[in-house]
Amino acid sequence: MAQFVDWDLAAATAGALSKSGPAVSYDDAMAVVSELRALTDEAAGHVAAYTGLHPQVDVPPVRVVDRKDWAATNIQGLKQVIIPLVTRLSGDKQPGGLADAIGSRVTGVQAGTILAYLSGRVLGQYEVFSGNPGQLLLNAPNIVEVERKLGAEPRDFRLWVCLHEVTHRTQFTAVPWMRGYFLGEVQAFVDASQSTEHILERLRRGVATLSDALRDPESRSSVLDIVQTPGQKAVLDRLTALMTLLEGHAEFVMDGVGPEVIPSVESIRAKFNRRRESGNPLEKAIRRLLGIEVKMRQYAEGRKFVHGVVERVGMDGFNKIFDSPLTLPRLDELGDPDAWVTRVHGSQPAIGG
Repeated sequence: MAQFVDWDLAAATAGALSKSGPAVSYDDAMAVVSELRALTDEAAGHVAAYTGLHPQVDVPPVRVVDRKDWAATNIQGLKQVIIPLVTRLSGDKQPGGLADAIGSRVTGVQAGTILAYLSGRVLGQYEVFSGNPGQLLLNAPNIVEVERKLGAEPRDFRLWVCLHEVTHRTQFTAVPWMRGYFLGEVQAFVDASQSTEHILERLRRGVATLSDALRDPESRSSVLDIVQTPGQKAVLDRLTALMTLLEGHAEFVMDGVGPEVIPSVESIRAKFNRRRESGNPLEKAIRRLLGIEVKMRQYAEGRKFVHGVVERVGMDGFNKIFDSPLTLPRLDELGDPDAWVTRVHGSQPAIGG
């Protein structure tokens, strides 16, 4: 089978380049892990009560990870996507000699570099690629590091993070078709590529561009410009609408629940927003290339959309959004909650209807 990425080298690179976490004693580290597990359970109760959404499948326990474990888990997830893709596109032919072998090693180093960078910044993630229904990851070193930088009360900040990430877990476990829909759209994006050589070259160029951005803050390339073909725009629009909804919904829930259960939530939100918006030129360039800048906009746009819908039709009315892929908001509806309400409800029912 043709190998696009040397996965072992990617893992080794990510492990070697991942920064060490903040200094904590063994006992303190164990206490953080224990508290994050307990707060995940607490957050699950708050999210279910606030949203009215309850898991319809067995929910795997949260995994509290360090930076190297986070990178390794994401490599396993990427392998579940990339290996079948390359196999299908290549017709399962054998690697094409020295050039392909060198190319896979170069891409492995580049992929590992990107994951090492992200492993030092991601607080939590609902990882859906490596298994059904997915698994919640909490990156303990990053959570501790950020709470210290913000001067936040540790338990409050940890619960605040858990509210956001547990909402993502709820979205995929209370809506059983969500994972299949998401993976299907990712597959559709791949299927809209123009040829085997075309997509592999674009993927390789995209990974190289991200890796180069870690060293070149003046880069103005966009990864989506590199990897996207004209035929993929419609799929990307649907994926953008979905991710904006999911991120906005998580933000809406944490803002709705937070004031009731987190005494210092107002201070945490203000400080965290300032942290999101700050960054040196290199940091900002990398965030843009990795799509983090887009995700930051999705937080605000999605939260505004969810608030607008709940304001018009209540939480039960909003939850119709999860009835089927047909009731998900379209990209142009994210800025017009009335349009979604009219399309899905037919009219604007009373609050709670």
